[in-house]
Amino acid sequence: MLTMRRVATAGALALILAATAVAAQETVRVRGTIERVDGPILLVRARDGTELKVVPSANAVFVAMVKASFADIKRGSFVGATGTPQPDGSQMALEVHIFPESMRGSGEGHRPWDLQPQSTMTNANVDELVTGINGTTLTLKYKDGEKKVIVPPGTPIVSYSAGSKSELTPGTKIFIPAATKRADGTLDTARVNYGRDGLTPPM
Repeated sequence: MLTMRRVATAGALALILAATAVAAQETVRVRGTIERVDGPILLVRARDGTELKVVPSANAVFVAMVKASFADIKRGSFVGATGTPQPDGSQMALEVHIFPESMRGSGEGHRPWDLQPQSTMTNANVDELVTGINGTTLTLKYKDGEKKVIVPPGTPIVSYSAGSKSELTPGTKIFIPAATKRADGTLDTARVNYGRDGLTPPM
């Protein structure tokens, strides 16, 4: 009986420790500007004014975001469109990302996004482009459905290029899609997206 109690107690303790570990590893997105680089640590000023300590992993991927144009979007392109829902069910684009072929299928689908209240993200293939009075409407098809996204003139459009940690200097704007928050408050990440030539990642 005593042995069983010890086993039960050990099991309960293991569950508590596991829950604590999960709580200590919260996943967050980071949008901000690099203020300085201190060895392996990036000191980042988030858009809400908070200073964050970001530590890229040893094998982290660095991706440069560069300015593109609507002419770069073709039928069959795999894109990500952040938008806001319209009364007719379409989306009004806030930005469009043209993904390289190596990222085709990444995050495919339609989901809520946190760029601003009620915004969404649609990662899908461009099936059709139709020019209208308010801009060009993209028909984006993904495995579970499709969305029509209106892209007004002046909408930020970016593409992706291989990057390097050496380009992460003070003043560089970054976006980290998933950083792990540790118990000491530092953020670990395996990927850093950043704007090249002064561009602010529109994410």
